Amino acid sequence: MKPSAKKPPASKGTAKGRGKGPVTKGAGRGPSRRAAVLFAGVCAVLAALLLTGSVISQRGGEVASVAGHAVTRVELLFHMRRLAPAVQNELRNRYHLTGAVDWDARAGDRSALQRLAERALDEVKRDKTTLILAKEQRLVDAVDHAAFLEELAEENERRARALTRGEVVYGLTEFSPDEYYSHRLTELTTRLKQRLSADADGPLHVGDADVRRQFDAHPDAWSANATTYTYAKLVVPVTDGASAGRLAGLQRRVDDARRLADLAGEPGARLTKATHKGGGMAAHQQDLMAVLGGLAPGEISAPVRGDGQVTYYELTGKSVDEDAAFAEYARRIRQSLIDKKFGAYLQRRVDDGHVTVDTAAVEAITTEEVHSET
Repeated sequence: MKPSAKKPPASKGTAKGRGKGPVTKGAGRGPSRRAAVLFAGVCAVLAALLLTGSVISQRGGEVASVAGHAVTRVELLFHMRRLAPAVQNELRNRYHLTGAVDWDARAGDRSALQRLAERALDEVKRDKTTLILAKEQRLVDAVDHAAFLEELAEENERRARALTRGEVVYGLTEFSPDEYYSHRLTELTTRLKQRLSADADGPLHVGDADVRRQFDAHPDAWSANATTYTYAKLVVPVTDGASAGRLAGLQRRVDDARRLADLAGEPGARLTKATHKGGGMAAHQQDLMAVLGGLAPGEISAPVRGDGQVTYYELTGKSVDEDAAFAEYARRIRQSLIDKKFGAYLQRRVDDGHVTVDTAAVEAITTEEVHSET
């Protein structure tokens, strides 16, 4: 029985084996801990990416669309900043506001900021539709705001290189985004009018018969430069201290006279006759046209006060060379009709275009963002 009492060492050896056991098992659990830490890290990164993506989406994501073309938050903010001064003046005049406008305060049934956003969306719809038309006519490659900013950078770089080479740069040497936007939109609108009116079946085409009908319907509106006026002019000296009674008496005599020649006997008066052909651009010619153009033959003008004198005009005759007038104004009449057609055509496209607005995204825009340039 005693030999069996020596079994504890074996048990001790087994204890040693168990001592190694935890080490072995610990080594087995090590990768599990690293995996857990790695998994937690990946989750944190994913959460951060999702949060960042959400912020980016809110800051620069789509807030509206026009005919399937996205309007980004950045784009809408650009238009809001462009329109802020005009909307501010309108609110001041309409609601008799003084001082700086509180954009978060109500102006009527909406806040000033909501009114600004509404105006900006209206401008975006119209301008984006113009750009869509330009793309259809292959005048631009893209209609998104990012493409506009790229084009702005390229244009400013081109002008900078030209200046470096000592070349003449017409207009601005560098455009701000607002300046280039207006410049680009005006240029594209002009080219669209030319393109869409060139062909006989074009939506803006204006024929010769259309031009003639417009001229015949409103001859006075297009004949100023081809009109010859004959008139009489009476200049009556009036001292600075002349009494109101004397001036009133002179006016009564003018009112009673059938023509200015009847007043040639006024003390110091000078009566002259002259002919004037419309079209002069000098200031005195424009002033004379402003008077004669409002008179019918035989009518005497209101008194024109000057230094130490009063002048009256009487229109004695008026003749229009219609052929000359039409030749001179035909191009201008045609352009006015094209402009009118373009306005109506663009409005139809705006009305027919499918527009969606993410109201929540628009309302999330703050006053601070509008007044920030970043």
